[in-house]
Amino acid sequence: MDVLQQPRNEAPARMEPLAKLPVFWALEGKRVVVAGGSDAAAWKAELLGACGAQVHVYADALSDTFEKLISRGAEHLHGGFIHHSQAWDETIFADAAIAIADCEEDDEAKAFFDAARLAGVPVNVIDKPAFCQFQFGSIVNRSPVVVSISTDGAAPILAQAIRRRIETLLPRALKGWAELAQTLRDRVNERLTPGPLRRTFWETFVDRAFSSSDTPEEGVSGLLLKEADRLREAPAHSSRGRVTLVGAGPGDAELLTLKAVRALQAADVILFDDLVSSEVLELARREAKRMLVGKRGGRTSCRQEDINAMMVKLAKSGKRVVRLKSGDPMIFGRAGEEIAHLDRENIPVDVIPGITAASAMASRLGISLTHRDHAQSVRFITGHSRHGSLPADVDWKTVADPRTTTVFYMGGRTAPLIADRLIHEGLSPETPAIVISDVSRSTERDWRGTLSTIASGISEIGYDNPVLIAVGSALAARQTGTGDVGCFEDDLHLAVGAR
Repeated sequence: MDVLQQPRNEAPARMEPLAKLPVFWALEGKRVVVAGGSDAAAWKAELLGACGAQVHVYADALSDTFEKLISRGAEHLHGGFIHHSQAWDETIFADAAIAIADCEEDDEAKAFFDAARLAGVPVNVIDKPAFCQFQFGSIVNRSPVVVSISTDGAAPILAQAIRRRIETLLPRALKGWAELAQTLRDRVNERLTPGPLRRTFWETFVDRAFSSSDTPEEGVSGLLLKEADRLREAPAHSSRGRVTLVGAGPGDAELLTLKAVRALQAADVILFDDLVSSEVLELARREAKRMLVGKRGGRTSCRQEDINAMMVKLAKSGKRVVRLKSGDPMIFGRAGEEIAHLDRENIPVDVIPGITAASAMASRLGISLTHRDHAQSVRFITGHSRHGSLPADVDWKTVADPRTTTVFYMGGRTAPLIADRLIHEGLSPETPAIVISDVSRSTERDWRGTLSTIASGISEIGYDNPVLIAVGSALAARQTGTGDVGCFEDDLHLAVGAR
C-alpha cells in the first residue's frame, strides 16, 4: 500500500458529548424582559445591559442593589433600563428577545415559563432549571473576547474556580489586542487570501498579543498591515509549510507543554503515533486532518520512509504539519532521521520536547532516579534491537554500574535477557527493579521486585502495552527514606501508597 495515496488510518475529529450547546447571543438594541426586583434579578439585568440590550424590568418593588443599578445604568452600561412598577403579565413578551424571571414559587415559575414559550421567547427562571431553556455561564470578560464556563448546573463553585484559573491565563491587555483584530480583519482579508499566508499573519498577531503585558501601542496597526503586505508579496516558495515534531508525553494530556498545545491548535495535519492518547488528540484544532502513522513492534506499521515522504509532500503543499510522537520525540523517537530528511528537502522543522516516560514514571512513583546516596547518573537504553533481540552495540559491563539508575524502553519481550545479562556482568541479583506499563494513564500498572525476579514482573504486567523497566538501588530510597536498601523486598507496596 502506498501510504502517500491512501493513509493506513485517518482518524476523524471526535466530538465529545455536550451537556449544553454554548451560544453567544447578540442583544444590542434588543428588548429583553426581566421579571422581579431581587438582587438575583439585578445581576442578570446587569449582564443584559452590558450587552447593549434595552432591559424592561417588571416589579412592584426593587432591591437597593437593583435601584442603584438602574440609577447608574445609563452612565455605566451599554444598554438601558426601563422600570415598570407592576408585576409581569402575558402582554410583556411582545417583541422580547429573551425573558428572565426570579420567582419564589414553582407555580409562578411555571406560569412565566409557559407564557414566554407561548410567545416564542427563550426563557430562564433563575435557580429553577426545570423552567429554563438556556443557562448563564461563569464569565471571563475581555470583550470582545468572552469566555463562558458551564457545568450544566451541577457545580457552580467548580465553574467559578475554572473562571479564576482562566482569568490568570488571559492577560488584561488581551482586550485591546482583540479590539485591534476587529479593526484589522477586513483589511487583512483584502490583502491575504484564505490559507497558509493568512493563518501565518494571525498566528504572528496572536504571539504578540499573548507575549505583551500592554495594550497595543499607537501605530502598531500600520506595522501589522505592512507585515501582511510583505507576506502577500513574498516569493511563492516562502509560503511552503513547515513540520513541528511535538512530544505528546506518556499519555496524560495534562503533562503537555503549553507550546505543544499551541502547535496542535495551529496544525493543518497531524501525523500521530499509535501510543498517542485520545485525550491529547482532543486538544488539537478540530479542523486539522489526523493521520495515524504508528509503528509498533510485531504489528502492521507504516514504514519510516513513507512517513518521511508524507511530511515532505504535505509541507511542500503549504501545510503546517505536526508530527506527534509519544513521550519526547528526541528519545527513541527516530526524530534524528526525520529532521535529517526534512533538512535535505529544505523543509523548516522545529522540535517541541515532551515528558519522556521515565520522567513520568519517577514522578508517579515518587522516586528520584538520581538519589545522591545511590545513583550519580541515569541512563536510558532501548530494550531491543531492530530484530527484536538484545541490542548488540551496548556496553553491558558499563550498564551494570551499581551507581547508575538504568531505564529500559521497549524491553518487555527481552526483559529476562536483560536481567540475565546484567547479573552476568556483575550487578547484584538483589538490585531493586520496577516494571511499569501505561505510565500516567488510567490503565497504569506497576510491579516491584529485584533484578533476579524481573521475569515474574513481566509475566504479571505483560507487554501488550508500553512497558518501562527500571533497575537501580535508587528505586528503594522512597521505601526507607534513609538510603538503606535492605528492606526493599519487605516494603515494595509503600511507594505505591494511596495512589
